[in-house]
Amino acid sequence: MKIVFASTPSQEKEISGLVRYIYSNIFPCYFTDDEIDYFERIKVLQTTDKHFEGFSTLKDAFQVMTSIQTLISILESPVLDSHYEDLFNRNAANLHEFGLFFPFELEQFVQAKNMKSPVLSIYTKADNELLV
Repeated sequence: MKIVFASTPSQEKEISGLVRYIYSNIFPCYFTDDEIDYFERIKVLQTTDKHFEGFSTLKDAFQVMTSIQTLISILESPVLDSHYEDLFNRNAANLHEFGLFFPFELEQFVQAKNMKSPVLSIYTKADNELLV
């Protein structure tokens, strides 16, 4: 008999939060609002109940969270270069195995970072909010 521990709702919430973080903090550093809007329409990293059923064990949920966190760490590094490529590809492939669509290669982010001007995006979280 094998005992399997199911993923928890807090893990599902954490995964959803990491995806939101990528859309609001990572993608705006590399892509235009139109490109990010396109990513939403083609459901890049979008999770559904079916996805959460697919990574229903604690181990699966932790693998997904770790893969997303690793990609975030790589993409937030001040210098992107080829020594991150294997790690990036391994984690992107891991997300693909769990049914999450992440159609990028590290080179796309390297090129986008070199071409992107300062971040001003509707996807970024506001630095301040006006209270009325």
